[in-house]
Amino acid sequence: MTTALWDVPRTDLVVFMGSNAAENHPISMKWFLRAKENGAKFIVLDPRFTRSASKADWYIPFRSGTDIVVLGGLIRYAIENNRIQRDYVVHYTNAPLLLDPKFEFHEGLFTGWDEDAKTYNRSTWTYQTNGSGQPLRDDTLQHPNCVYQHLRRLYSKYTPEMVSRVTGIPVETFLQLAEEVTATAAPDKSAVFAYAMGWTQHTKGVQNIRTAAILQLLLGNIGVPGGGIAALRGHANVQGATDLAVLWHDLPGYLGTPRSSHRTLDEFIERTTPKTGYWINKKKFMVSLLKAWWGDKATPENDFAYHYLPKGRADKHAYSHYDIFQDALDGVVKALVVFGQNPAVGSADATRVQQALAKLDWLVVVDIFQNDTSEFWKLPGVDPRSIQTEVFFLPAAGPLEKPGSFTNTHRLIQWKHRVIEPIGESKGDLWYANALALRLKRLYADSTKPQDEPIKYLHWDYGAGIDEEPDSELVLKEINGYEWATRRQLSSFGELKDDGSTAAGCWIYTGVYTEQGNIAASRNKNADDYLHHGWGFAWPSNRRVLYNRSSADPQGRPWAESKRLIWWDGQKWTGLDVPDMLPVPPDGYNPTYGVGGDNPFIMKEWGVGGLFGPLQEGPFPVHYEPIEAPVANLLYAQEKNPVARVFSRVGDVRQFPYVMTTYRLTEHLTSGIMTRWLPWLAEAFPEPFVELSPELAQQHGIRTGDWVRVATARGEARVKALVTRRLKPLVVDGRVIYQIGVPIHWSTRGIVTGEIANRLTPQFQDPNVQIQESKAFLATIEKLA
Repeated sequence: MTTALWDVPRTDLVVFMGSNAAENHPISMKWFLRAKENGAKFIVLDPRFTRSASKADWYIPFRSGTDIVVLGGLIRYAIENNRIQRDYVVHYTNAPLLLDPKFEFHEGLFTGWDEDAKTYNRSTWTYQTNGSGQPLRDDTLQHPNCVYQHLRRLYSKYTPEMVSRVTGIPVETFLQLAEEVTATAAPDKSAVFAYAMGWTQHTKGVQNIRTAAILQLLLGNIGVPGGGIAALRGHANVQGATDLAVLWHDLPGYLGTPRSSHRTLDEFIERTTPKTGYWINKKKFMVSLLKAWWGDKATPENDFAYHYLPKGRADKHAYSHYDIFQDALDGVVKALVVFGQNPAVGSADATRVQQALAKLDWLVVVDIFQNDTSEFWKLPGVDPRSIQTEVFFLPAAGPLEKPGSFTNTHRLIQWKHRVIEPIGESKGDLWYANALALRLKRLYADSTKPQDEPIKYLHWDYGAGIDEEPDSELVLKEINGYEWATRRQLSSFGELKDDGSTAAGCWIYTGVYTEQGNIAASRNKNADDYLHHGWGFAWPSNRRVLYNRSSADPQGRPWAESKRLIWWDGQKWTGLDVPDMLPVPPDGYNPTYGVGGDNPFIMKEWGVGGLFGPLQEGPFPVHYEPIEAPVANLLYAQEKNPVARVFSRVGDVRQFPYVMTTYRLTEHLTSGIMTRWLPWLAEAFPEPFVELSPELAQQHGIRTGDWVRVATARGEARVKALVTRRLKPLVVDGRVIYQIGVPIHWSTRGIVTGEIANRLTPQFQDPNVQIQESKAFLATIEKLA
């Protein structure tokens, strides 16, 4: 999330693609509607006409799974028609940098592809450098090996005609869209792209987002007022959970996780840290994290207890969500603790997940009340007599029954207070974590085994005994960071050290709890500050718009008076936000970081935005068809993402001819366990349904209200038919493609019940973050008697 929702009303163009905020993020939606009230154009691209589309100036339907073709076509249009913000691109991105002459792209594959290993050797994915290691560059952007020319050649195939053939968007419609979007490549204009799971839940989900970022960089729309990429979050603390490393592949603050090949701390830092940019401070962040976790036992002499950290297995995907359940199926994972999730219904290919739960020795579920996972043995198709899994249910406190912090969509950390005491025997998540940690420490207290030391010596002091309520503010104080010797709270991550003198649980949060107190609890209103710096704390450094140095030209002057945000006043960087820049004048240079005063992307290598940026499947995004697709890849011989991961059975278009997508409703929440039991919400949507077009319904003799069977290669579900023009047939490469849509909220428990939609969805995964491809797969439908 590069921007703040409060900044969105300053935009000239809102593009919703991969998001339906009106239904899934209704509070954030008001800021986009405010932009529209201020005169911004509002465009929605979505396979289905949604409530967000009903508020748009223009709705464009297209085939699910072809986002990169649309965005790639916009990139081509911007380049070929010189609709880029050239000074921004030359100075603020890696467009001028020269790539290895051996780097190439052909028929969907980049140089270095190893067909046997199914992975890339990235040795050619590098820059040409001079004797001092600086990348060579061509500011005219004409050199055939510069990033810009590679980008131009790669997207040259994404013509309006090709976009239409692949996506189903008429050529004339696409050209009008391209005009609207590229018109923001001007100093006094900006556009914001808003996305959510409609972009992420694909086998190329990360590359969907990267394509939009490349387009926005070309247009000069990152770091400027009303610009950026808006990553909309579906829950109050999804951002915070990510920041604090609920994901398997990261330590808090996005430090990454060591592999078994990273034998020492210095080796881990050396192999995972860029040589330029602010990330060269990674060792300070890492040592401070180790100090927070192991205290006096983390010293220079023992590598700051780095050896206590678990190391990833050789298989780099070993601990993702779906790997865990695969390991359970294989008998590797014997036990599972589930906090606040309902994977038996909420996970893709739910039947496989339910089978995995049945293979466990024991399962612990911590939740507000019993859910489908804690009682998975009652689900249809499951034989309880064959299940040996011992299930423990622990009652959890609800959001109003516990204090703590939420970090929401725009990185804003806000403190919340307990409203009522937990009901009955319910306990908060922090209580359970604290009680478990202290019990484990007591269990290992007398152990002399080296493998027990990470728990035995864990620094754990949150002001509570084993059966007492921990102090959540002590947790936030540790996350913020402090001087180890004096316990003085730090005010900035610039104070963190790599010598063991500071401790911090998450470096990007430093500043949220200083000597002045809990800044997350701040509620100061200032009508003159449209970014509301007195309200809560936005990481990093209470900065509301990331990379806001980009809002000024290379000389430090605002690109346009109407888009003033940050500028150089002759002595320092100043403006309406906390400057995201080193204290370097526009014509200055910081040799420590390798960043100049005209390099605003200080967290990136060389301080520039990445048009070229290596990921698992390549350094540029290209179109791959979904694992299950109704047509061949019209752009390349390589049909699918070559490094996508496939756990589920793959369907054939001859048996499953229709494109299916899944989505959520405002009236229900995720797997539905919290809403299927509430009468007023259950009444609003009492039954699961499938949306289909009148044309497809006519072919099958289906009318609204009929019971139908929807089937995929994974399973089937009996649902009601909703015949609607919200889903239109599309002409793709000369043939008609039908799309259908199913919400995911039902199961066999609750006031209202229905069959589980996620028994249809596949465990096909993006190779970068392991998210499932539940927005584009194949299905069939038939009317039931």
